[in-house]
Order: sequence, then structure tokens, then C-alpha cells
Amino acid sequence: MAALEGGTAALAVASGHAAQMLAFHTLMKPGDEFVASKKLYGGSINQFNHSFKNFGWNVVWADPDDISSFEQAVSPRTKAIFIESLANPGGVVTDIEAISKVAKRAGVPLIVDNTLASPYLCRPIEHGADIVIHSLTKFLGGHGNSMGGVLVDAGSFDWSREGRYPMLSEPRPEYGGMVLHETFGNFAFAIAARVLGLRDLGPAISPMNAFLILTGIETLPLRMQRHSDNALKAASWLADHEAVAWVSYAGLPGDRHHQLQQKYLPKGAGAVFTFGLKGGYDAGVALVKNVELFSHLANIGDTRSLIIHPASTTHRQLTDAQKVVAGAGPDVVRLSVGIEDIDDIIADLDQALAKGL
Repeated sequence: MAALEGGTAALAVASGHAAQMLAFHTLMKPGDEFVASKKLYGGSINQFNHSFKNFGWNVVWADPDDISSFEQAVSPRTKAIFIESLANPGGVVTDIEAISKVAKRAGVPLIVDNTLASPYLCRPIEHGADIVIHSLTKFLGGHGNSMGGVLVDAGSFDWSREGRYPMLSEPRPEYGGMVLHETFGNFAFAIAARVLGLRDLGPAISPMNAFLILTGIETLPLRMQRHSDNALKAASWLADHEAVAWVSYAGLPGDRHHQLQQKYLPKGAGAVFTFGLKGGYDAGVALVKNVELFSHLANIGDTRSLIIHPASTTHRQLTDAQKVVAGAGPDVVRLSVGIEDIDDIIADLDQALAKGL
């Protein structure tokens, strides 16, 4: 993973959430803050808003479509900025380079979750990321049969600057007074996450999951190109369908994030996107029931095509207003387009939509 992302070292753990926990455990003390994009995987939003507060780590939210909001969110307590390269669920592309400049001015590392893009489509370190996070459960494993997470150290951040990161810059009593940044240099962050976080908190990846994920990575470039090619064709077809009100996919020329996609993900915009049905909530429920090739799953990144209607499933506990803010309004359907024959994918959507007309 370090080689694929262009980093100096990496650490594999039990899940994407475990990777995030270890990354922040290495950086944060109780009372510290980090700035995060509002457009994130729902599980990350929940982790940041609730679970992290038990550690005394506080999130401040910023809008990736308004770079100045990141500047405004930074305070003396800020220890990191967190974004997704390709945001779940709408396939929104984040301006990594612009936000990296904010992080550099603030003297804090930029952490980029690159799960949806994978290093085949985007390498955030080349655009200023200091740490890259993945849920290996998704596209890197690729087959929906294994769980894991990874953090990649870019080797680009000065952890001893101003003494803001004492776990890296001060003597560690559990290692005879060793200063990790002094000893391990440009891969000190990955070492600290291993020997200070993984060792004591324990979210280790299982050998079988590691084996399955490594096997999946062997076919990553073949799968990601097919995912992206299929998704673009499916999104284009849906955009012209009479039952569809809108499509959010950065690969479409008319999409507001298309220029950012061309800059950061020139090989393709990935597999995941959302669209809205004119029939609203009932039409979304019906579509999921009527598909035959697509699997009804909340996961993403499988070789098979997946579909979900968030308002009736993953986000049903929220109020209608909260659903809209979360990008899970009543009309929203999310696809993770697989690597099947594109004619079969479109035929399945066609027959399912026809039943609802």
C-alpha cells in the first residue's frame, strides 16, 4: 500500500474505522480539535461526532465546496484536517491541493480518505496529503469477502515542529526514552501508529483478511477501470431517463465537479454515485425491489453491482430534514456499479424503472 500510494510506510489494521482511530490517537490529546469535510461517509461522520468525543477529540466541520470554510475552522487547538478524495455517497471530488495549502499554512497534516478512488484513480500524496486512509473492505479487497483498513505515511510532515505532536517528538517512556521522529524520520508516523496505537488498542487485521485483500489488490487496476467505465455509461443512461430527476456523478461533463475529476481522477470518476427519482420515496423503494442483477447492500466496492435507497434503510432513523442534509433525501438512490457487462447493468435498471412507470 505504501508503494501504491507513494508513501514511506503503511500500517494495515482491522477496518477503515480502526485506521482512522489510530491516526487520530497518534495526533490528538483530550481537548484537541480537527477540521473535517462535511461530505464524508456516514460512518465517519458518526465516529467523529460521537465516538471520538469519548476521547476528548472534537471535530469542526467545513464545506469542501467553500475552501475558506477550512481556513475559518482552524484554531490553535487544530491538529489535523480530514477529507475524502472522492466523497461518499455522491461521488463528489474534493480539491485536495487547495485544502492542502490550508493545512500547510496551519502547520497541521492533511489526512485524506482515498477509499472510493483507490490509488489507481487518485494518489492524494501527489497533491499534498500527509496521511492517506483506506477502508480495505471496499475496492482494494474488491470482492465483499474481507474487512480491513490501512493508513499510509507520506513521510512529508515535520512532526517535531513546535512540539505540537508529543507522541512523535518527545521521549517515550515505554521505549526507554526513544523519540520516534528522531529515530524513524520520514516513516515515524506509521511506526507510532503501530507501536503506540495498534499495540495497546489492539485492532489488528486477521491473517485471512490480509490474504484476501492482498489477492484483491492484484486485480485493482483492471477492476477500477471497468468500474469507472461502467459507472460513466450507467450514469449517462440514467441522466436521459424519463423517471430520473438528476444524477450526481463527477464523470459526467455537465457535473459541477467534473473539472476537479479531470484534475484528480483523469482515468475515471469511480463506481459510486447517486441519482434522484421523480417518483420520490416510493419510487426508490420500488426500484430496489425490482432490480434483479443488482444486490441490495449497504456496502460499496464489490465486483458485483450494488444498490440502496438510503432513506428507507441506512438513514431511516433520521428526520426528513436530516436525511436531505446527509444527501439521503427521499428520492435518492445510490449505486456502486460493478464489473458485469454494461449492457446487463443497464438492462436491469431499465426493466426495474419500467415497472415503476
